Amino acid sequence: MKKIIISLAILVIGLLLAEISFAYDLPSTRKSKRVIAKIRPVLAKDLLEQGLSLGSPIFMRIFKKSGELEVWVEKSKQFKLFKAYKLCRFSGSLGPKRRLDDCQSPEGFYYVKPDQLNPSSQFHMAFNIGYPNSYDRALNRTGSAIMVHGDCVSIGCYAMTDEKIEEIYTIADAAFRGGQPFFRIHIFPFRMTKKNMEQHKRSKWIRFWKNLKQGYDIFEYEKKPPNVMVRGKKYIFEKI
Repeated sequence: MKKIIISLAILVIGLLLAEISFAYDLPSTRKSKRVIAKIRPVLAKDLLEQGLSLGSPIFMRIFKKSGELEVWVEKSKQFKLFKAYKLCRFSGSLGPKRRLDDCQSPEGFYYVKPDQLNPSSQFHMAFNIGYPNSYDRALNRTGSAIMVHGDCVSIGCYAMTDEKIEEIYTIADAAFRGGQPFFRIHIFPFRMTKKNMEQHKRSKWIRFWKNLKQGYDIFEYEKKPPNVMVRGKKYIFEKI
């Protein structure tokens, strides 16, 4: 009986989201509609099994060194880790992106709004992370169109397999349709533990990473991403 109730709940959620999907002006193509219709029921079931809901607000983190993209979903005013996806590829090494054509993937704190979804990407499906942000611009960093996308190819972006980007894109699409105006994506060189910071203390980027760690630590403790501002060419954080 319990399995039947869960199955019916998933079906109802899927039908409701199917109706909503045509009520909002989000970027879409025939391909993206087909992909989302295929992926959505499976994701709804997986989320429900963890006590989470498709369409709830989301938050993402990327870790270069371990090659992971985490998707967190809001529950009871905090975020719970839903899944960690293995990156297929990123460009360059540990450290921030500084200029156009440096073949380096960014690090920092970024926002993704609905119009940054790109269902017609030449790399299957994608979303723009919002580089350069106000911090990058304060340091005169250049470049644009930095994406999380499929096709497992990177010249500055974070590339996933097509299968993984389909899930990630569908979760983002559902969150926007659920009313989230933007989601945060925080990108780190590595998990910013004391041990890892000590191992990299001689890096030329250590001051920058110490600044990133401030935001990292707030989320680790609060399980809510902080508001991020820029002042004096430095990230400033405010607990939500």
